Amino acid sequence: MHNYIKFSIALLVVITLSSFNLNKINTTSNDKEVIVTVTDTLTWSLLGKIDYLKKADKLYGEVMFPVINMKLKALQGKEVAISGFIIPIDNKNYAISKNVFAACFFCGKSGPETLMGIKFKGDLPKLKTDQYVTLKGKFRYNDNDVEDWIYHIENAEITAGK
Repeated sequence: MHNYIKFSIALLVVITLSSFNLNKINTTSNDKEVIVTVTDTLTWSLLGKIDYLKKADKLYGEVMFPVINMKLKALQGKEVAISGFIIPIDNKNYAISKNVFAACFFCGKSGPETLMGIKFKGDLPKLKTDQYVTLKGKFRYNDNDVEDWIYHIENAEITAGK
């Protein structure tokens, strides 16, 4: 009897979750059906699911190259949204980080997968260190250039945290 109740609850949860369509939301307004496509959302947890493979590099010798997981490969070139902390790189470049500046990978608290290079759409906004923002833009990964970020968000726009 106890297993029957557990099974029933599990089945109810699965049915409930599978009834949601996270990619499209249908709404009705004045007898018209409107379909709104929801932006793919990246999470730092997904970005952190990365492996490394030791390979030779002409300039640096043996280097650990990232091995990108299939879920991230499927997002290449697609619009995504991600939230994080602004890290200034120089006076013309920013990155978005899972952690605040004091705990980012430059300080040894995490790895390079916790940072994304940002290329903004239009003019460069004025941002502060550790400002928490949500960005929307096109996702790009890099698995072969050791002098570039592993992850990028291009044509980025700030959607929250201005």
